[in-house]
Amino acid sequence: MLIERLELFMALAKEGHFGRAAEECGVTQPTLSSAIRQLERMLGVMLVERGSRFRGLTPEGLQVLTWARRIVADTRTMREAMRAAQRGLSGRIRVAAIPTALATIAAITTPFREKHPGVSFSVLSRTSVEILSMLGNFDIDAGITYLDHEPIGDVIKVPLFCERYVLVVGPGGPLSDRCKVTWADVAQVPLCLLTPDMQNRRIIDRQLTAAGATVRPVLESNSMIVLFSHVRTAKWASIMPLNLAAALDFAEPIRRIPIVAPAVSHTVGLIAARRDPHTPLVSALLADVAREIGGSAAPAGHE
Repeated sequence: MLIERLELFMALAKEGHFGRAAEECGVTQPTLSSAIRQLERMLGVMLVERGSRFRGLTPEGLQVLTWARRIVADTRTMREAMRAAQRGLSGRIRVAAIPTALATIAAITTPFREKHPGVSFSVLSRTSVEILSMLGNFDIDAGITYLDHEPIGDVIKVPLFCERYVLVVGPGGPLSDRCKVTWADVAQVPLCLLTPDMQNRRIIDRQLTAAGATVRPVLESNSMIVLFSHVRTAKWASIMPLNLAAALDFAEPIRRIPIVAPAVSHTVGLIAARRDPHTPLVSALLADVAREIGGSAAPAGHE
């Protein structure tokens, strides 16, 4: 019962709302409220600021939340280890990835599931900041994000590939007749870019600013599909990682023009919380990716 109560408490802390937390856990709101009160009585402290609605956790509640995450994570690890000992690897791996890396995930999930057919995946698109938060809160098992641009803390890291940047434009579009362009060049064309909460956008903004340009995209979106749909009109251009632009190729002759002066690259990799032990699924994923992909991480070419 303790684990179930801790899980309900974690859901309440995450959702910040009794009704949403109850719905997330598949219980009624009175059941959730009762579980929280029982947990408070057992620990002898108030965990939740009382009021007509959720007003936050007490200082003691914040301490208990830290312990709850550890206890629940360790319990899940133990259960997975026993299940793996009996039936081999099975279960679901929860992964969150930055949007620019989504097209490369099949290179991880496909060979892993061929080796372990009892495993399934849940893949979410999230910002780099959200990925770190979800990893710290045990909401995901692994993340795919930048390793060398902004601090990511003390995590297990496995490099996957080096991201280089190209101007993506349709035939007859801005600068489409060029073999290469500079960051100053691309600042002069109508750009559609990811939203500023995305680390890819912050990388691009930094390079454009360093080139003396003012960053003024004419369209912003958190969806790469939206950006590509505008590029296909040949009226807009975008700056994207080469690996993504190549993976989402179309029948139309979309140009991928290298951006130089300077040529910039950043490493994208798989990350997991530094825990001992990891769940069998996470341990296997880290080992397989390090063996099959991580050792070959290298800068991509251009076309």
